[in-house]
Amino acid sequence: MLLGRPWGRCHPGQCALFLVLALLLDAVGLVLLLLGIFASLDYWDFLVYTGSLILAFSLLFWITWYSLNIELPLEKLDL
Repeated sequence: MLLGRPWGRCHPGQCALFLVLALLLDAVGLVLLLLGIFASLDYWDFLVYTGSLILAFSLLFWITWYSLNIELPLEKLDL
């Protein structure tokens, strides 16, 4: 058990849209970055910079997805 939950269960959380957007931006950014690095193209720098920016932008979706899935009982809140 990991943190009180069974091992075999995968749960994307409450905001699956942010998870899908983060994964999609990661895939697109990685493809552009690797294409810019390994392909012999005249515009390789555009692909490298664009891929890096897309990967950095995907971090916003990862942070949003993670922070919206934090579950805290009402007893632990000091309201």
